[in-house]
Amino acid sequence: MVFKRRNPRSYLRIVTEFFYPRGGWKRAFTYVMHRLRRLPDQPHRIARGVAAGVFISFTPLFGIHFLGAAAIAWAIRGNILAALLATFIGNPATTPFIALLSVEIGRWMLGAEGGLSFNEIIGAFSHAAIEIWANIKAIFGPEPTSWLDLKHFFDSIFLPYLVGGLIPGLIAGGIFHYLTLPVIRAYQKRRAKKLRERSEKLRLGARARARAEVAASAAAAAVAPAANEPDSPL
Repeated sequence: MVFKRRNPRSYLRIVTEFFYPRGGWKRAFTYVMHRLRRLPDQPHRIARGVAAGVFISFTPLFGIHFLGAAAIAWAIRGNILAALLATFIGNPATTPFIALLSVEIGRWMLGAEGGLSFNEIIGAFSHAAIEIWANIKAIFGPEPTSWLDLKHFFDSIFLPYLVGGLIPGLIAGGIFHYLTLPVIRAYQKRRAKKLRERSEKLRLGARARARAEVAASAAAAAVAPAANEPDSPL
């Protein structure tokens, strides 16, 4: 296979690099920015896509952030690939802060009392995933289904996370849009200038070579008759 790794990664390494990429988060962020700058699209569309990807990262829609980012980018006429790249904001290093902030704001907006730790939030999501899978199996088996725990999860965790993530998500999306737009514009102008300079250099080089060839041909044509003239008798 063309894209097969020479040294396959172990499952432990895959999990480790998911939480801490090889080269660190700074290198990963630099790579994402490099890919964003090189997208072949208008700067305002790329910036809108970035805003969509950042916004969706503040929602509890884990597993479908890509789909949500693409849908929002399409709706606001942003660059879909930029939106997918921008979901990098919701990574294992930032998710604890996003989750705590969103749930806290959501519970305050909905009038719920008491705060939750990140471990409690993650534990609730894990338990809900197990419950959903158990109920799916129960639908096709003899076991009874039970949705009470999922209802409690929805009311106490998911809904506050969803509602509370709207405000910081909109703010963060707006900030990233504001920061990304001039960066993309400056990069594209600089890149276009370099391409023009390179094209002009190639054009001048081709013209110089053409002139040299014409001069060489003229010199050869002038020398040829002289070489063909018969020698005068003594």
